[in-house]
Amino acid sequence: MSDIIIIGAGPAGLAAAAAALKAGVKIDIIDDNSQSGGQIWRGGADHQADPRARALWQTLSQSEQVRFHFGAKVVHAKKQGDEYQIVVEKQGVEQAQTFSAPKIILCTGARELLLPFPGWTLNGVTGAGGLQALSKAAYPVAGKYIVLAGSGPLLFAVAASLIERGAHVTHVLEQAKFGQLSRFAFGLLATPSKIFQAFQLTRTMHKTLQTRYHADSFVLAAQASSADSNAIGSVRVSVQGEVQEIPCDMLACGYGLVPNIELAAALGCALTEEKGYSQVSVDESQATNLAGVYCAGEGTGIGGVDLALAEGAIAGYAASKQNIASKYTSQRHTWRGFAKRLHQAFRLRSELRHLCQADTIVCRCEDVRYEQLEQRNDWRDAKLHTRCGMGACQGRICGSANRFLFSWEKDSGRLPMTSAKIASLMTACESDRN
Repeated sequence: MSDIIIIGAGPAGLAAAAAALKAGVKIDIIDDNSQSGGQIWRGGADHQADPRARALWQTLSQSEQVRFHFGAKVVHAKKQGDEYQIVVEKQGVEQAQTFSAPKIILCTGARELLLPFPGWTLNGVTGAGGLQALSKAAYPVAGKYIVLAGSGPLLFAVAASLIERGAHVTHVLEQAKFGQLSRFAFGLLATPSKIFQAFQLTRTMHKTLQTRYHADSFVLAAQASSADSNAIGSVRVSVQGEVQEIPCDMLACGYGLVPNIELAAALGCALTEEKGYSQVSVDESQATNLAGVYCAGEGTGIGGVDLALAEGAIAGYAASKQNIASKYTSQRHTWRGFAKRLHQAFRLRSELRHLCQADTIVCRCEDVRYEQLEQRNDWRDAKLHTRCGMGACQGRICGSANRFLFSWEKDSGRLPMTSAKIASLMTACESDRN
């Protein structure tokens, strides 16, 4: 048993742990990745160029009060008396483990929003952030001709990362229009550090003299290679209203992020609807409506690493009953403003709702096509008649896509949280009986 359980070892989780550690509490940090850092600091916080990541890891890794549990996925969660119990499966461990603590800080991050279009299931078509993660884990991209498409600053970061690893990023297609981007660029004056960051990323792109950036542009369809009908060979795009065809080896698309709220919903945390997605509702101390449960980072709304660090620190101080330093509340205010401008600038255009053809697969786990979903009334109707959302990802991909396409509300927070071994489910049932 510990004093605080933190779910997620990304920037928010690490910042929360470092703040709580000042009170001398015992902390268990659970993460399903093999090392710290989450998606933003993928590859380990100790290996990042960001000095904040290295400093947090040094503080936490040297403390006997902090225990990391990597490769651990949450299967079940509930409140038992005055404590919260979290059942997890750990890689290489046969028996599921149960962690207990009176306080929980949820730092579960976000995932990419992937939208379907003809050809998106071809080999070589990936998520933008997904391809970045693969390349950081040694997936070979050197020499490949890659098109990036979607929306948001993540496209710049992915392009720079791929170029540094030897890829030829020929085009970056941003669906937002010039007016939206201009207003966002002017708003960066409120956050000067983001201006420098943008300059660094664009400089990396321009070094190769190969990358073309187009606003008001988006993918229409991925087309198979003449040599391999299962792999991409080119992409048909709309560039400022003009249809073009671009040859490529890979296409990476990302239309922003959506919060991972499933665990919060399973526990019974209140959710709010903002910016086109559901997020966890929190007060000024990052506390949810449940006593002893806090949430920080992308789960409370997409805002980036700076907001995640500020919210994580506030949650850590609050959960350990310390006074919250005013600098963190000030930082949170600043970066929430940035997040609001970000959403306004990169909100998705309506044309993206009408790219699917009748035979376009929407639910990849269960091979459910667009024409099947058009006949349904809502998410539950679609599940009952097509098995949409009932595959391995449990609707995490198609659920968000269908919300954008049809405005369907996906049911959230059903237990178990993910596919699990029978032995793990038995451990969860035993916990319920006790």
